[in-house]
Amino acid sequence: MDQFILRSRVRSSNTQREGVLATAGPANSNNRKPERPPAKKRRVEEVKATDNDDDAASSTVSSNEEEDGEERVLSTTHDQSSYVVSSPGIAEDTNNAREEVSPAAQHHTALEDSLPAIRIDKEAIEEYEAMRASQASQPEWDEAQDTAARIESRQWVRGKSSIYVDAFNLALDTVLKDEAHLFDDNEKCVFEHWRDLSYESQYLYVRLFLRKTASWHRVERLKHYNDVSDMSSAIESLLEARKLPLTESADFLVQESPARDVSDLLSMEESFTFADDSNTFIKTIEEAASLLGLDELKMLAKEAKVQRKNKPELLKAFCRMSARQTGLMSLGLRRSSTNGSVGSMESPQSRDESPEKQDSNRNAHYLAKILAITGPLVRLSEPAFKLFERVHLVFYRSTEWTEKSLTTIILAKMSRRNFPQYIVCRSANIYPSRRHLLEFENSMRRDFEVDKVLEFNGPPGEEGFNKVLDIFERISSRWRELLREEQHREDSIYEIGEGAYLRRFNAAHAYTRIAHKAAYVLGRLHKYKEEYELLTELLQQRLFHPARRGSWYQRKALLEEHYMWEIDPGPVSANPEMQKKHWWRVAATTCETALEDHDCHLIYHYDLQKRLLKLEKRLRIPHRLQHDFGHVKLREPEEQTAHGIQLVRDDDDPAGVKSKTGRGLSTKTIWLDELGDPGEDGQHLHVSVEEMCLSHYRSQGWKGYHSEGGILRTLFAYLFYDVLFVYIPNVFQTAFQTCPLDLHTDAFYPARASEINHRLVEIANGGAERLLREVNDRERDRRTCVVGLKWDFEIEDLLELVACFDGEALAAVCKVMAQDYRARGGGVPDLVLWRMNEGEGGNIKPSKGEVLFAEVKSANDRLSDTQRLWIHVLTGSGVRVALCNAVAKEVRTIG
Repeated sequence: MDQFILRSRVRSSNTQREGVLATAGPANSNNRKPERPPAKKRRVEEVKATDNDDDAASSTVSSNEEEDGEERVLSTTHDQSSYVVSSPGIAEDTNNAREEVSPAAQHHTALEDSLPAIRIDKEAIEEYEAMRASQASQPEWDEAQDTAARIESRQWVRGKSSIYVDAFNLALDTVLKDEAHLFDDNEKCVFEHWRDLSYESQYLYVRLFLRKTASWHRVERLKHYNDVSDMSSAIESLLEARKLPLTESADFLVQESPARDVSDLLSMEESFTFADDSNTFIKTIEEAASLLGLDELKMLAKEAKVQRKNKPELLKAFCRMSARQTGLMSLGLRRSSTNGSVGSMESPQSRDESPEKQDSNRNAHYLAKILAITGPLVRLSEPAFKLFERVHLVFYRSTEWTEKSLTTIILAKMSRRNFPQYIVCRSANIYPSRRHLLEFENSMRRDFEVDKVLEFNGPPGEEGFNKVLDIFERISSRWRELLREEQHREDSIYEIGEGAYLRRFNAAHAYTRIAHKAAYVLGRLHKYKEEYELLTELLQQRLFHPARRGSWYQRKALLEEHYMWEIDPGPVSANPEMQKKHWWRVAATTCETALEDHDCHLIYHYDLQKRLLKLEKRLRIPHRLQHDFGHVKLREPEEQTAHGIQLVRDDDDPAGVKSKTGRGLSTKTIWLDELGDPGEDGQHLHVSVEEMCLSHYRSQGWKGYHSEGGILRTLFAYLFYDVLFVYIPNVFQTAFQTCPLDLHTDAFYPARASEINHRLVEIANGGAERLLREVNDRERDRRTCVVGLKWDFEIEDLLELVACFDGEALAAVCKVMAQDYRARGGGVPDLVLWRMNEGEGGNIKPSKGEVLFAEVKSANDRLSDTQRLWIHVLTGSGVRVALCNAVAKEVRTIG
């Protein structure tokens, strides 16, 4: 099975520092209320949110066969349910204290995303261990007791226990308590053997489990683990062969379809080990040579008279040499000396030795030299490793986790924070049976095979596209069967909304994603008829990946408009023009259906409306019968300018500084805040371009924040507080969550469609201020941890902002957030501004004021796709949006 290794993608922080324009600004601390409004803050760094969710985020892939500049949308980010195969070779440790994945490679699980921001640094872990040690009954503890007795008595002793082992065992105990039916007798026996291991053996296993577990690890580089005092004994314990009961799994799958072949995921044999050793398992030169560092490989290659430029070429040449080099004896030559004949120097044994035996001896010679260089090696045994992976899959409901994932839940438990009140429900029906779990796991492996072809290995080419279609062909019949089964459950078993989250753990979820990618491939191969049929099939089901329905409608309408008239197997007319008009009418109907589909997200409406109007003009529909979308017509963002003094260092380019990679210009600039409050020294502050523009707007009577998406997430948390924490089975699995587990998925909206739509109507009718006051009065004193909610925003400012918002516009913004919470967190304009309408004598009129979103742009800065999307949403809702161009009226050089 493919190893669960993290994808190297950067997840940007959702936590942002706000700059305040209003006289009463937010405080820096989340733990106490400021005694007085702080002075204007500096903000030099920028924090940008990115799209991370597979079901919501998408990137645009140009398609050369599409007309009129239309683009084909293809999701290129990934589900949490994805595998990555680690490259062969040893896990190198250039820094002994840093063997786990780098922060850039970290990915959050859904459970981790639902927890509050937690310190997980070394100090936080030491605090946990000190706290646990102080809780233990130290006087009752006898140091002479062995580890097994300590584990049995559940005592916690600093230096003989750790947060890593605690977290690993927490996952195991939780899964076996609630979902033991997913494991057979042999697997449960492995868990018993695990509990019998010493603490040091468990600690070493867990730390290796968090590393590149497909790789061999040099024993000499594991000595930095201070918790393991006797490394050889710990390794010997992991290498020990352990017997298993000779029982057959009652749930062994007899598969007929290759797509359901999960035999490699199943079970153990008569015995198992927790780890493998190099002497037993490394038998080939190729595998052994890959364990060497570059300098070590060069030294060995020099002896073998092999030279190449880099390690891959050197490795390949060395292995080729080893495989092809022929010994002198195999050519008929024998060892000899000047003092005797050839025959006199031959021993009977050497005369009988075959060339194959001599080659084997030569390979053994190089193999021995390599292993002498590396020293003893150890890796986790695959059967036991896959079993513990499955335990974590069940615990986290995800296939990706890190050391942070493993420890965050424990640190959240000990944090002194207040959490919302909700019903905790860790149901055992996520995976109804062992068969469902194994099939789900296997479906994700197939999904990853598709990703490897399309995304990880360069342009796939025709061969790669055909491989994707072959994978889809193998799973297509099972996919359709699962769709029918799930529809039956939705109609007759699940309560309203109950199945939305559970479906993400059905193999059909991954298979539907494969079908989505297969439709893209069919389009690239110009197989439009097959693509059209597959898109129709995807749209006929409403249970899986509802967030993609908008893109499916878009593509289907495009095919109907441009291609189907020519490839229609049953044309309605022999006249090409009549045939075209027929399919134009079909395309118009598709657009109408999409706009009426509540699962077609708001972000797709503009393109669908545009296509529908174009088709109606082509069909010469009477004007009175044509659709009129004037009430949602997009307005171009206003162009505004803010002049200021830009500061550059001696070696900086005023127009922008080269990025660290040298691939482009950095848009981060520093400006002098002439209009803002001075610093403690009475001098103008050095601020970011956004802060400078805030001061510009303040001088015009606006109030506001530089928060990007922060203030919208805060408003959403206030307005949908009770909707977020309404009871839905399986989405609250701990008592320390700040949101339901499905918030960042496409299951959130359909599971609560009734509650969300009712709340949107309430907001549109002007109920937002009342909702804000109710939540603030109830929760502010507790400073309850809720996703996206920043208590530092003054309630008076939020009430003013809501009062200035048109109710329908605010409801439209909230709907976008509810449909795609994770993906829509990025791209919000930098500045949120408002000003109240004032009457005579400075009294505030009862009528609403104005709201303005401003996207700040300096030199060489361009709008991203997510920023354009938010501008479309806001302008389409009737909200003013400005592009504020920061122009340097003067450039000053600073030291």
